[in-house]
Amino acid sequence: MRASFVNPYLSQFAKYTRIIEDAIASRRLPPRKLRKPWSPCFHHRMSWDFWLIFFVLGIVIPWRGYARMRQLMALPEVTGRDRIKMYLATILFQWLLAALVAWRAFARGLSLHELGIHGTAGISLLAVTLIGAALIAASHWANVRRMARSDHPNLQRLQALGSRLFPRSRLELALFVVLSLTAGICEEFLFRGFVMAALFRTGLPTWLVVTLSSAMFGVAHLYQGKGGSVGTGILGMLFAGVRLAYQSLLPAVVWHAVLDIVAGIAGTRFLLHSPAKVVEPEVLGEIHR
Repeated sequence: MRASFVNPYLSQFAKYTRIIEDAIASRRLPPRKLRKPWSPCFHHRMSWDFWLIFFVLGIVIPWRGYARMRQLMALPEVTGRDRIKMYLATILFQWLLAALVAWRAFARGLSLHELGIHGTAGISLLAVTLIGAALIAASHWANVRRMARSDHPNLQRLQALGSRLFPRSRLELALFVVLSLTAGICEEFLFRGFVMAALFRTGLPTWLVVTLSSAMFGVAHLYQGKGGSVGTGILGMLFAGVRLAYQSLLPAVVWHAVLDIVAGIAGTRFLLHSPAKVVEPEVLGEIHR
């Protein structure tokens, strides 16, 4: 009696259980894929021409700049004509390199947005650009003046370097300003525009893209010495952060150009016109050690 009473309920329970199982099976989601830990390997291969550009920016240009500066510092004197030729050659080289890189970047499908180039600029972007440029100009001017009036151990090295690089005449100053604007536009396009866009396309995380692009920027300025190269790399991280925050190269371009212009004008005024000590040959030889 008990068995005959329970059996109908067991059969009903089995029936409803099969219905529920069929419903769950019909709506079952695919198994969740576990997130793979980040690997330093590129997720997407970089094209051969991009690798070639990276080789030029990371190896050839630092070596070329370092070798040229060693030759320049070995000269007993650099004339105004020598400086003008150096300014013009650098301007031409940077524009040609930027044009070649832009050609390959567009040929490989990099967009203006990926390169940090926009046709319009908002009020906030312009405000950051102008305020930042004013702060950089004021602080760099004060720093050069303070350095010239101090007994800093690197003062002689800076004076030796400035005596060969900084403009003396109005013509040299005009060309130096053009050179500074060229460096601001071309170098920011190369390192904060192309290099960062190319690295992002490989799937690298943001922190590593910023670190690698800034390191390449610092190494490209190895001609300034180890301290100058490290300082330039740190500055590159600031420029990269602003470029990412506003998705534009404009602040970095303007800040870079202003920094170079102030360095040339303030360096000529304070470093070269300050009571200079005699620069011994061994000082010239140790500038890049």
